[in-house]
Amino acid sequence: MMGRMKDGRPRSLVAIITMVVLSILWTVPTVGLLVTSFRDRVSVARTGWWTALVDPLGAGWTMDNYARVFQSTSLGSSLVNSIAVAIPGTVLPIMFAAFAAYAFTFMKFPGRELLFVIIVALMVVPIQVAFQPMLNLLGPRGLGISGEFVAVWLLHTGFGMPLAIYTLRNYMSSLPSSVVESAKIDGASHFQTFWRLVAPMSMPAIAAFATLQFIWVWNDLLIAKLFLSGSTATVIVDLQQMLGTQGQGQELLTAGAFVSMVIPMIVFFSLQRFLVRGMTAGSVKG
Repeated sequence: MMGRMKDGRPRSLVAIITMVVLSILWTVPTVGLLVTSFRDRVSVARTGWWTALVDPLGAGWTMDNYARVFQSTSLGSSLVNSIAVAIPGTVLPIMFAAFAAYAFTFMKFPGRELLFVIIVALMVVPIQVAFQPMLNLLGPRGLGISGEFVAVWLLHTGFGMPLAIYTLRNYMSSLPSSVVESAKIDGASHFQTFWRLVAPMSMPAIAAFATLQFIWVWNDLLIAKLFLSGSTATVIVDLQQMLGTQGQGQELLTAGAFVSMVIPMIVFFSLQRFLVRGMTAGSVKG
């Protein structure tokens, strides 16, 4: 007997097997990366990472890769740069999108539905088509801020807002409108209603999008490569430059890659309980 889930529906054997298989397929590369990062260059070149699990005594274990990745590269400073990029690049679009989602949900103004459709339609536009205009706008011929953190903050805010508005608006539309109406009757302004009622009730959706946005900004290569350089380079750009044309530095690359995964993993596991709830709530309404 498979039993039943908490909501009373019967458990599906097919779904369980599928999730187990997907989990294994998703975990194997990460395990391989972790094992490889603790092996010396010669052992990695001679045998696959799985042989280290079968014959751990002859696997060539070493901690030198992690020591060298901080001593001989700029990974430490690029980690700080990534944090400086990812936190504002996550907070700013959520902040602006939350205000916009509240307006689209609870405020009446001409062209509301048309404007929302236009914003949602922007999600299908590839961000690559905007790079050249943005280089002109933010570069020396424009604002002259290319190469600074503020440039990527603006870009991640602009590129992240359509999905954020769509997600938060759908969630807010599932909230009981009677609560907002009661606040209006009591004389609360839209600002007070948003901060005291709607924002706290929307925290699952906000946390869900914050998780996705943080991981996207942290792992971004294109924007960081084009609009940051030198002392402001992020950890992903640093990793991309570690591997030489002849394969030199691959032992540092695996160690650096696993180091770069630590912070996103902490964020994900801290907020994962909000992820499914926030992304699915209101999906069939609005």
